[in-house]
This record gives sequence, structure tokens and C-alpha cells, in this order.
Amino acid sequence: MEQQVKSKRGFASMDPEKQRAIAAKGGRSVPAEKRSFSQDSGLAAKAGRKGGQSVDPTKRSFSKDHALASKAGSKGGHASHGGKRIKAAE
Repeated sequence: MEQQVKSKRGFASMDPEKQRAIAAKGGRSVPAEKRSFSQDSGLAAKAGRKGGQSVDPTKRSFSKDHALASKAGSKGGHASHGGKRIKAAE
């Protein structure tokens, strides 16, 4: 079997500290008063609903499976850092 060669280029191959520094610049590039969702939770909710309604109802797995939605929601706060927290908790 042939082994894949990992590229030494790109964001994913950078040092984690450098990745964080670059990502933070993106977050700071827009002033807080221009981040409409952070200022208007109603607008954020409306956008989320609109996005959900654009999906075919037969393909909305969370609306069909409450247990699946609940499990995904409980993992939401633990999903950062590549899922390390979830793996440690399980």
C-alpha cells in the first residue's frame, strides 16, 4: 500500500500558536459594532431559522430524531481543540 505524503505547506501544517495568531486577526478585523449577530440575537435566530428551512424536510435528521439532536447539542460545548475534551470525557 502506498503511503500518503503530508504537505509541509498550508495553514494546517503551521505551528498551533501561529494558527491561533492568524485566526485571531480574522476575529479582530471586524469591529464589535459591525458584528450584527453579536449585537442582535433576534437577527441571528432569524438567520438560523432561514438556513434550516432551506434544507429539504426529509433530510433534516434532527427534526426526525430527537435523541440525535440532544446528543449533538450536548457535545457542542466540548467540540473545540479537535475533540480532545470529548474523547477524554467518554
